[in-house]
Amino acid sequence: MIIAIDGPAASGKGTLARRLAEHLNVPHLDTGLTFRAVAHALLTAGKPLDDEALAEKAALSLDLGSLDRVILSAHAIGEAASKVAVMPKVRSALLEAQRLFANQPGGAVLDGRDIGTVVCPDADVKLYVTASAEVRAKRRTDEILGRGEAADFDQILADVKIRDDRDSNRAVAPLVPAQDAHLLDTSKLDIESAFQQAVSIVEKV
Repeated sequence: MIIAIDGPAASGKGTLARRLAEHLNVPHLDTGLTFRAVAHALLTAGKPLDDEALAEKAALSLDLGSLDRVILSAHAIGEAASKVAVMPKVRSALLEAQRLFANQPGGAVLDGRDIGTVVCPDADVKLYVTASAEVRAKRRTDEILGRGEAADFDQILADVKIRDDRDSNRAVAPLVPAQDAHLLDTSKLDIESAFQQAVSIVEKV
């Protein structure tokens, strides 16, 4: 079984995907981390973020089994990732790797921006997880403060809205719900409630 979970930044889709994968005892891939890993490789090497050839090379050499969520969750890396994510050659390189991951024996849970529409259009279950921009910015702010780092809610809210606009209006694989996706708005749900609703949807399918 392949489960595709899409949605905007800080909607809760990542936590939900990890919980579902653990519940179903299948592998999980946060495809957003693959783009962050490419950006991190460029930043670490001191390379420009607008060089598509260098970004593609980094994408092709990526090991999906060694993605470090803690390191790659940094806000600056997220901003850099949204820049390399619009590059067609980077998307193509990562797309092949993501599909191989999804089609392994036993299935998998993948979350990102275009899993149900591009990466796994034939997924058995598709979820589109969303929440208001204000709620998502509050979650991101609390997450950063929880790590003992400084965070400005207004700036993060502005970043969330810019990210939404960039993701929704990009020419390649824009962020949109798949036509057959089950919508799950987590604005007023805690993770446990969202998880139970997701499990219910999966079980029905």
